[in-house]
Formats: sequence, structure tokens, C-alpha cells
Amino acid sequence: MTSPGTAQGLTDAIDTPLYVVTAEADGERSGCLAGFVTQASIQPVRFLICISKVNHTFGVAEKAHHLALHALGSDQHDVATLFGAQTGDDTDKFSQVQWSRGVGGSPVLASCAAWVEGTILNRMSAGDHEAFLVSVDDGGPGPAAGCLMLSAAADIEAGHPVSAADQGPP
Repeated sequence: MTSPGTAQGLTDAIDTPLYVVTAEADGERSGCLAGFVTQASIQPVRFLICISKVNHTFGVAEKAHHLALHALGSDQHDVATLFGAQTGDDTDKFSQVQWSRGVGGSPVLASCAAWVEGTILNRMSAGDHEAFLVSVDDGGPGPAAGCLMLSAAADIEAGHPVSAADQGPP
């Protein structure tokens, strides 16, 4: 079995885009910064969105039927900080940004580079994160330009950091 430390060189070399994922269920809204996101299918287009299991958004997403995914523009460090460093346990992030309700009920941010909202097709454990496979029901471009990358947001401290105890058995 490979030790977790051997992946460090590869993870250090990868600079990924940052996203905000939002959900609403049972009258509760939540959103968080997400770096583990990928397009998972070409036809039909689907995305795999991973949410930390210690994050407030995870609890809302587990009850939700839809998620919205927002690519952040290169000048949206402030939005990344709001959704990454603050926790929905004690902060109403949506009172600090403009948003509207998407066709599936998820909060859709008014300012981003691009967004999609879709139905959750499947959920699966991915270690300390839960992976949500999402179809695309709606989406479009946003007014922000460029793409905020992980390297530009390295100074953001997670509102709910994952610890070794959260990782479970290897």
C-alpha cells in the first residue's frame, strides 16, 4: 500500500481552479469553496463535485436534490475568502453577496466567471470528502473574467479544516 505522503509532489505541482458550490435544502442555504471539481462526462455533460465532510455545506448538500457550481473569476479572492474561510455554522454568507434562486432551488451567485446548476445523480464517499455527481440543468457565463487558481488563494485558511482524525482509516 502506498503511503499518503508519496502523493505530495504531485499535489504540490497541480494548480487547480477554485469554485464555489452552493446548495439549499429544508429552507437552509449553504455554500463553500471547492477545489476538487472536474467535468466527468462529455455527453451528457456532468460534473463531479467534492465537498469536505466536516464542512457545513456537506450537511445541506446531503439533503439537497440540486447543487450549483460557480467558477470564480481571477479577481474574486474576496468571494473565495468568504466561502472558504467563513463557516455557515455562524455566518450567513448569502447576506454578503448577490444571488438568486436557480431552477432547482440552489443559490446562484450573481458574480462569477461561469456557473451551472444541476440535479445530484449520485453520491459517494471519497475519503474525507463526499463526491456528488451532478447533471447540468441550467447555467451560463458570469460577469467575472479569468479563473481564480488555488495558488492565488493559498493565504485562505479553511473555516472547517480537515484534520488527520477526519480522514478515517487508510
